[in-house]
Amino acid sequence: MNDGILKKTPLHDLHITLGARMVPFAGYEMPVQYPLGVMAEHLHTRSQAGLFDVSHMGQLRLYGDNRAKLLETLVTADVQNLPVGATRYTLFTNDNGGILDDLMATNAGDHLYLVVNAACKDADIAHLRRIFGDNLEVQADAALIALQGPAAASVMARLAPASTALVFMTSAGVQIGGHDCVLTRAGYTGEDGFEISIASARAMDLAALLLQQPEVEAIGLGARDSLRLEAGLCLYGHDIDSTTTPVEAGLSWAISKSRRLGGGFPGAALIQKQLAGGTARKRVGIRPLGRAPVREGSVLTTADGVEVGHITSGGYGPSVAGPVAMGYVTAANSTLGTPLNAIVRGKPLVAEIAALPFVAQNYHRR
Repeated sequence: MNDGILKKTPLHDLHITLGARMVPFAGYEMPVQYPLGVMAEHLHTRSQAGLFDVSHMGQLRLYGDNRAKLLETLVTADVQNLPVGATRYTLFTNDNGGILDDLMATNAGDHLYLVVNAACKDADIAHLRRIFGDNLEVQADAALIALQGPAAASVMARLAPASTALVFMTSAGVQIGGHDCVLTRAGYTGEDGFEISIASARAMDLAALLLQQPEVEAIGLGARDSLRLEAGLCLYGHDIDSTTTPVEAGLSWAISKSRRLGGGFPGAALIQKQLAGGTARKRVGIRPLGRAPVREGSVLTTADGVEVGHITSGGYGPSVAGPVAMGYVTAANSTLGTPLNAIVRGKPLVAEIAALPFVAQNYHRR
């Protein structure tokens, strides 16, 4: 309990200095945009490099001889065969196959390094503590900075030459500007980039160094949301939650092949049944055919008014110069090009099922 008092990240003072508009988000005071504005911030990230403060997310370490085997009792990934330095996107599931959170897990050699969502952080820690006890370490004094965009690699190569050895979803300890960091080549914009874990006391210095690079601008939560939406990436609590299974959400790829066959994680039997036989509803991309965006919660109907789903994320996509959305529809209405109406303030707006992602993903895989 924090009695409604918002927490501050180690970069809070920097955001204020840069003129950010601050908003409450997942219990933290966070920058939603800077003077540049959401549209320009979004496009700058797509063309150059954006710096994001993601220190509100949870950074955890798991120790113990059986840490990989124990984590597999909670998640959908094959963790026991995860190579040292490799990172994997995975899911905490419940007994009904619902998603409790999505997270990143890295084999850091003598421990597993996890990054979990801010809104789920406390629940995830309690969930893990039941299994790991004192072998769970919460990195409360660590900041997390994301550098995203096509110029991120050249910026990082200049400041940390060792970064050039990393490909998408790999991680290593590096020095940046004399600061010890854990660098992971990953992110949530659809672009190439990095997430940088650093001691809180060093975060301001590192962020200042990154912002001194001519390619880099500070980017807020507004553009972060439109970037991930264009990239077709789920936001927990919106596109996925404890009532949504990985198969319904189009995240079957986050269930490792060995786990699909062997199970061993919560809800595995139901998920295996869905993998074999399909689901009654599916997450899909949706393109409104007019200029007006459709927002989360908007009902989706057929042309004759039959309700078939709803929007879970929606807004304007600067990179595609038009509205984009994601949501769930009945399987019978999930085919690409299927016409639907999105009900906005009581009025039907014409839309159609579209392919995800809306923009090409530019991860550096090799």
